[in-house]
Amino acid sequence: MNQPLIIRRHYLIRAFILLGFALFIAYLTRSGALYFYIAPRMEPLIRYVPIPLVVMAVCLAYQALFQRSAALCDCERPLSVSGWKNTAVYGLFLLPLLLGSLLPNQELGSFAAAKKGMSLSSPLLASEQLEEIFKAPDPYNTEFAALAQRLYPEPIIEVKPEIFSETIGAIELFQDKFRGKKIRLSGFVYQNEDLIKESKEFVLGRFLVLCCTADSSPFGVIITSDQPISGLAKDAWLEVEGIIEPQTRQGKSMITIKAQRLSAIERPATPYVYPNGDSIQVWDDINR
Repeated sequence: MNQPLIIRRHYLIRAFILLGFALFIAYLTRSGALYFYIAPRMEPLIRYVPIPLVVMAVCLAYQALFQRSAALCDCERPLSVSGWKNTAVYGLFLLPLLLGSLLPNQELGSFAAAKKGMSLSSPLLASEQLEEIFKAPDPYNTEFAALAQRLYPEPIIEVKPEIFSETIGAIELFQDKFRGKKIRLSGFVYQNEDLIKESKEFVLGRFLVLCCTADSSPFGVIITSDQPISGLAKDAWLEVEGIIEPQTRQGKSMITIKAQRLSAIERPATPYVYPNGDSIQVWDDINR
């Protein structure tokens, strides 16, 4: 068990540290600089933290100065009497106070971004917020909603053949959320006057096969361009990279893609796409 003098000394140091943090937080709150350190939603909680800190500091100071020696307790754990060890331990608490007091309050900039690594997608859209944005309208679309959460943070949404129809379905279900997102996909050129009214458009198609080609369903996405599209051979295979632009045509909402790049490709060895029973697992496996 420590001597009462050693216990009093530790109590006073701790009281001083707690009081320092209380005053620093109170200063940030009063000066309006608290937002440099925490998010606005946390401010209502942090601004009242000085109150319990001051109470604890006063209690510790009272025990250090006025408590009878016989009543002082180190809780059966001897306190260090080493000056170097105490300086190192309490210095860990005093250092942020010292830096906060001496350095100016300023917003994070390029230096911090370079140190942390700049992300081209929002850190807030990685988990809970995506679940709020992409809520399934019914139990049957739960998988589409979960897939949409994985697609949205991608800088370029790659429509993989393994989950081609599921990816298009997820984008169609939440097409307004995906407006303006970049996308890359491949398919064959299909042109039909009932679907295409302008020379600046064509359909990029695929066949969805359920069990065999007899029950296959052709489907596609309208590709638009600022310039007339000429020289595209029917059934030619293309890779298209562009921007998702939902439109309403003939009273029906659908996605279109404004092409930024068209590239001729060889017909895939497996040109058809197939429904997948677990598109989430496939997406995770592909991107692992």
